[in-house]
Formats: sequence, C-alpha cells, structure tokens
Amino acid sequence: MLETIRETVSFIQEKTKFQPEVAIILGTGLGGMVNDIDIYMSLDYEEIPNFPVSTAPGHHGKLIFGTLGGKKVMAMQGRFHYYEGYTMQEVTFPIRVMKFMGIKYLFVSNASGGMNPTFEIGDLMIQTDHINLLPNPLIGKHYPEFGDRFPDMSESYDKFLIKQAVIIALENDIKVQQGCYVGVTGPTLETPKEYEYFRIIGGDAVGMSTVPEVIVAHQMGMPCFAISIITDLGVPGRIVEVSVEDVQRAAAASAPKMTLIMEKLIESL
Repeated sequence: MLETIRETVSFIQEKTKFQPEVAIILGTGLGGMVNDIDIYMSLDYEEIPNFPVSTAPGHHGKLIFGTLGGKKVMAMQGRFHYYEGYTMQEVTFPIRVMKFMGIKYLFVSNASGGMNPTFEIGDLMIQTDHINLLPNPLIGKHYPEFGDRFPDMSESYDKFLIKQAVIIALENDIKVQQGCYVGVTGPTLETPKEYEYFRIIGGDAVGMSTVPEVIVAHQMGMPCFAISIITDLGVPGRIVEVSVEDVQRAAAASAPKMTLIMEKLIESL
C-alpha cells in the first residue's frame, strides 16, 4: 500500500510541478465549482497510476490543480463510491495520496437527502458530525505512517472551520443549516422507513459518500470541512419519487452558494 501511494504521489508531483495546500472533493452535480478555480492544469483519473476511475453520474473524473481563494488547491472533480464496486481502501486511496503530497486541509461537498423537518430542497448543511453505516475504511492492515490505529472521532469536523463558514454565510446572506450526515452504501435511494430510521438515530441528512474520506483524513491529521446540498426530502408527507437527474439539478442550482462559502473559507486559512 505504501509503495502504491508513493508511486502515485511521485507521478502527480513530477507531472504537475505543483504543491497544493488544500484538497477539495466535489460531489454529485457539483463539478461546476471548477469554473471558479484559476486552473493551472488537470489530469484525467485514467492517466494516474493506481487511481480508480469514477463511474457515478455527474462525476467527471479529473484532478484539477489551480488557485482558489488565493490558495493552491487540488480538486477532485468526481469521487469514488463503495457502490461502484470499489473496496473502501480504493474509495479512500486519494485521501492517502493527498496527505503524502503534503496537503493540509480537506474540504468535501456532497448532495444528500434531508430528514430534518426544518430543511428545504436547496438548503446547505454544514456537517458537524456523522453516523457511519458503511464498512469502516480503516479495517485491514495498519501502517503507522497513516496515524493512530484507533483514531478518536469526537471532533471529525473542524470546529474552527465550521465557525468561520457560519460567519461567511451570515455576511453573505446565505442560509445554512448544521447537522449530522448519515453515510450509507447506496446505490438505492431511501425508503420512507429508512428515512424515518435515520432520523430516529440522529441523522439530519443522508448520502452515499463523504464519511469514508473524512475518517481517513482525520486519521492522518488533516482538518476536515464538509458541506451538503439538500437535493431531496425524506420527511413524512413530503417524500416524492426522485431520480438521479433531479438530484443533479437541485445540487447545481445551489452550487454557487456553496462555492462562495468554500472560496471565502479557503481564503481565510
């Protein structure tokens, strides 16, 4: 594993001659954020040794290198999911690569379904916690270079970054929610009773990503900030049939607000 990571890091560094400080993962329907990055260069996932290939709708499969908020960034335009058939180690492989590249912060975005009855479609939810219902990505052989074998997860999402994001939202008249994200395998969307269950156990939103990446980043000492766009509702009496296309459209509509918060937050680092 370590040699595989180092091979990938070496390829990216030699190819780009670029040292990013911040990594950004763009979720379903949110790849348009790259339009706000002053792009230096990009790499297709297919040309990067050992990198998985994104097959999910709305995930373009590129590493974007450039500047955002005055900081050098690397953006994943498309991520990997457990439901695509990848192992959890493959899903989180890019996070290991980021750390070995010297990246200091991880910013994550996703599209999710909202169970909190105060949420509306298009709302932004800053993640303050998560519930992991996916296989844990730390299962398997442990390498001391990755961090603690049993990392404490009491503060998975950086409190300072959350506070700053809330201030930025207020200053720019952007409504934001805060809440707990439930990570599930997918690829099915939820049944009404599943939504009800996720709400009972403490969830505010549910999706098929983010949690594995945050667990691995936290283990490796990278402060994390995550934000969800609520693209559909799992609230009793408000549940309707939803397609992936519906999710993508709702995500794209609120993406500019998310981008502004991300950019200002990166600028404040």
